[in-house]
Amino acid sequence: MRQKKAIISVINDLVTDQRVDKTAKVLLEIGFEVVMVGRHKHDSMRMPDRPYETHRMRLLWEKGPMFYAEYNIRLFFYLMANRSNLLVSNDLDTLLPNFMVSRLMRIPLVFDSHEYFTETPELTGRHRVQKIWKRIERRIVPKLKDCITVNESIAGLFYEKYGTKFKVVRNIPERKDHIFVQTREELGLPADKKIVLLQGAGINIQRGAEEAVEAMKYLDNAVLLIVGGGDVLPLLKKQVQESKLESKVIFIPKQTPDKLFSYTAIANIGLAIDKDTNINYRFSLPNKLFDYIHSGIPLLVSPLPEIKRIVDQYQVGEFIESHDPRHIAQKISDMLNDESRIRIWKENLKTAARELNWDTEKQVLIEIFSKYA
Repeated sequence: MRQKKAIISVINDLVTDQRVDKTAKVLLEIGFEVVMVGRHKHDSMRMPDRPYETHRMRLLWEKGPMFYAEYNIRLFFYLMANRSNLLVSNDLDTLLPNFMVSRLMRIPLVFDSHEYFTETPELTGRHRVQKIWKRIERRIVPKLKDCITVNESIAGLFYEKYGTKFKVVRNIPERKDHIFVQTREELGLPADKKIVLLQGAGINIQRGAEEAVEAMKYLDNAVLLIVGGGDVLPLLKKQVQESKLESKVIFIPKQTPDKLFSYTAIANIGLAIDKDTNINYRFSLPNKLFDYIHSGIPLLVSPLPEIKRIVDQYQVGEFIESHDPRHIAQKISDMLNDESRIRIWKENLKTAARELNWDTEKQVLIEIFSKYA
């Protein structure tokens, strides 16, 4: 009997997206042949070896309306030309071509919304563009049968708005019991300073990065390590230069998941200090939160509902009360210098990592995908 084929669509370059990688592995586990479709940017890293096929499209545009139009048109024709038995669309910006092909070719479609896309800060100030995406969402989401999202708050928003039930699959990392972790010396990082880490593939505006950089003015025993990519990085580098903070802020570009784990594991504190400026951020549950937990580093976070629920439940860190840089610096200093609380946090982090495991979380995906295997 011919093996069934699933095509996963995502708009990024595939290398650092741990969620879609884990989704692909679940599909492989239950017997699908898997192809993951994304794009190749000018600064994309080499695609690491994966147990499934990947297809990265080279586009004429890399941002703006023409980029989204070109990607969606190219994706539509790719999906039409490559027969499959299941389509998996990641986020609203891949949903339209997947939905059209699903209807035309009578192929089951699963939609995985990684965020509340129409309320991201990149859209909330651009009402005409936001209106287009909201129209796409409004026309398609109520017609979908199998939907997934990253937390209960976003699932509740979709149900309230469209009456569509979204199942929750949090972006919890796979266990990394046998991953080789490099030393600070091997990574070129100072051995005599505490390391405060801010990581992510989307270090963008309103996520507290600017305030974290400014907070370093008031700290002498620590460096801020920023690992990843995002729209705000050029501004952060300019801010560091103007404030003469080159010795206190270190930038590392996006890394493959295994290499990223080395940087995460050697940090002393992990930051997740998004601002409550839009619905998407208010109800976010960032990937880095679980990466920090599985790496055993205490958290300094914003008291946003989904983040607060995890940190309160497991007692694995502290909350900021404001985004004033002096306050952030004081919180960091207090955490770094409180050895007794660090020991408690470290023990609690072990418990959290054991309980927040992908083997349990992926059962929701197995239940959904198995219907089409």
